[in-house]
Amino acid sequence: MTTFRDWNIDPAVCESLRRRGIVELTPVQEQAIPVLRSGQDAVVQSQTGTGKTLAFLLPVFEKLKNVPVTQALVVTPTRELAIQISKLAAFLGEALGIASLAIYGGQDIERQKQKLRRHPQIIIGTPGRLLDHLRRHTIDISKVNKVVLDEADEMMRRGFLEDVEVLLKEAAADHQLMLFSATIPDRVRALAQRYMEAPREIIVKSEHVTLDNIRQVIVDTTEETKLDRLCELINSQQPYLAMVFCHTRQRVAKVAMELAQRGYLAEELHGDLTQAQRALVLKRFRAAQLQVLVATDIAARGLDIEGVTHVYNYDMPIDTEGYIHRIGRTGRAGQQGVAVTFVNARQYTMLRKIEAGIKARITKEKSERSHRREKTQEKIREKLQKERKAEREKKSIPLSKYANRKGASHKGRNDRSRRQNVQARKAGKRR
Repeated sequence: MTTFRDWNIDPAVCESLRRRGIVELTPVQEQAIPVLRSGQDAVVQSQTGTGKTLAFLLPVFEKLKNVPVTQALVVTPTRELAIQISKLAAFLGEALGIASLAIYGGQDIERQKQKLRRHPQIIIGTPGRLLDHLRRHTIDISKVNKVVLDEADEMMRRGFLEDVEVLLKEAAADHQLMLFSATIPDRVRALAQRYMEAPREIIVKSEHVTLDNIRQVIVDTTEETKLDRLCELINSQQPYLAMVFCHTRQRVAKVAMELAQRGYLAEELHGDLTQAQRALVLKRFRAAQLQVLVATDIAARGLDIEGVTHVYNYDMPIDTEGYIHRIGRTGRAGQQGVAVTFVNARQYTMLRKIEAGIKARITKEKSERSHRREKTQEKIREKLQKERKAEREKKSIPLSKYANRKGASHKGRNDRSRRQNVQARKAGKRR
């Protein structure tokens, strides 16, 4: 067991982490922290829920000086992820006397300007809002020598590549670049080659460790019966907190409304909501005032909500990466979780690709109707077996009262009795 104290982490930080129940290092932390401490550029591949946020924040905070200059920048693809990282940064900063600030869209930009005038040592933000401040000259990242790109693959997928390149050019020329990603597609590798010097590549094979805490099942259904099937599963599985994922905002709104009409404590989460609305929904969900959160994939990245016991893929993910990020909302921090994916007859090819990606076969869950049908069939089989057994026993009963006598040759299967047979033989001899 390797603890943070064994790695000469600041005692105040170790004590703060201990109070939150964080004592041991995760595999990604053990591999990434020494490399990042040395000042090397690094590409780290690791799944969500493996402790990668601490893996880059701890080395960064060790290098920050308590002077009114922004020295580190963490770029994330979503507001939710920026908020999550900023909470942990504020927690660490409190122990070390380091100021941090989260910058993302949906907030009052004037209030952000006021906070930026205090020159926080570390800024966590989304590309769009960071660029907005750069154009307004309200942010200065020219002294930033530590840059972290978190969920780099998602940023590339969302089309933030050009924005990220602008931010990297504005940072100090000798900055250390740390790139964290669940997958390393070609576009991420190309970015690393352009802006990194001899980067260390760290691949943490923790995917199966993460998925081992999640019981994955598929449910065969049709579009017409999907909502009924979802309600049936919620009623039978009784999740503490459940997340339901759909492809589009319109789909999310429809499913959330229908669940609410059926009496479930359900709310929607998607990009059409204002930041205040999203924050309120997440606050209610974290406080368990909601049981079901229906969301688009925007919530699959960066949300770390304690107590999510079930994830329902109402609409099937388009690829393995999306599948892993969705189900990664449950089974976190060593807890057990359940991930249910609805599949129709035309989606099995896509399902096989996902199974190949996670290198595992997902169990097929049977519905209550299937269980009832199986029980009915079992009763029918038992009845038939009893009837056949009764027929065999009936056939085995001798038809003659002499059938069991010693020497009876007909064994009870002859239509005539033994006496009639003897009389017939005597009559033949007389003739």
